[in-house]
Amino acid sequence: MTTRAADLGELGAARVAIVTGGASGIGAGLCHELARRSARVVVADVRGEDAQRVADTIAAEGGLAEACTLDVSSEPDVRRLVTETATRYGRLDYMFNNAGIAIGGDARDLTVEHWRRVLDVDLYGVLYGCLAAYPIMASQGFGHIVNTSSAAAFVPDPGNAPYDTAKHALVGLSQSLRLEGADLGVKVSVVCPGFVQSSVYDNAIVVNLPALAALSGRDRQRAAGAPARMMPADQAACAILDGVARNDAVIVFPRSMRWIRRLYFVWPRLVEKSLLRKWRVLRAQRAESA
Repeated sequence: MTTRAADLGELGAARVAIVTGGASGIGAGLCHELARRSARVVVADVRGEDAQRVADTIAAEGGLAEACTLDVSSEPDVRRLVTETATRYGRLDYMFNNAGIAIGGDARDLTVEHWRRVLDVDLYGVLYGCLAAYPIMASQGFGHIVNTSSAAAFVPDPGNAPYDTAKHALVGLSQSLRLEGADLGVKVSVVCPGFVQSSVYDNAIVVNLPALAALSGRDRQRAAGAPARMMPADQAACAILDGVARNDAVIVFPRSMRWIRRLYFVWPRLVEKSLLRKWRVLRAQRAESA
């Protein structure tokens, strides 16, 4: 069920939110839903034209939105956007650190550059957003930082080690910062979604798995074990904002992913057996080097 503005308490007129990775997927869903709940939204994405389209659509529907081209791997650029937004509107209520990428393959085939690229966006990009927003929120005495991790933070995903590493780190970062901010009025939540409709599979780089790399985004999803019907981005956005309204520390969805999380905690070998079977199928596509 979608929670509307009247039910949220915190969200309302003049609330200001920045969403990184806001041009597509969960990010775009968050931008639209935040605007529907009467927040002013800054749509930030490395793809500036796509971010502008999201902002224009929100404005056409009567919402408040603006677009910004942003590479979250640049700490000065992230800090500048956050500072300028807070200065312009006199407040910063929400910082959604949502941008992310994926580079997958056998760990033997991944270079330091592959790892660095993923960590620069998925880990440091989130960290830069936290470091920029946290002091502002602490100074004003309110605010909520929301970091997008993944179900991969608590269930292994062989063949996706750089992504998993970043997503595990985001849980530790978010939970530590949440306790530090509790007495300062700063709330922190981490989002751990399962399979959601997005462009992440289309945009992912696949290293030395030729057959998998040649597949379309939807076929890659199936090869990775995704369900036939994944959660739409707008439903994911509602689940996140409902969790934010409750000030949940960890926001996990859909319900099936919450059960998998519990199952892995109780019977890790059972889950690992299934994951290993999937990885062996994928590894069979690996091209042996000379």
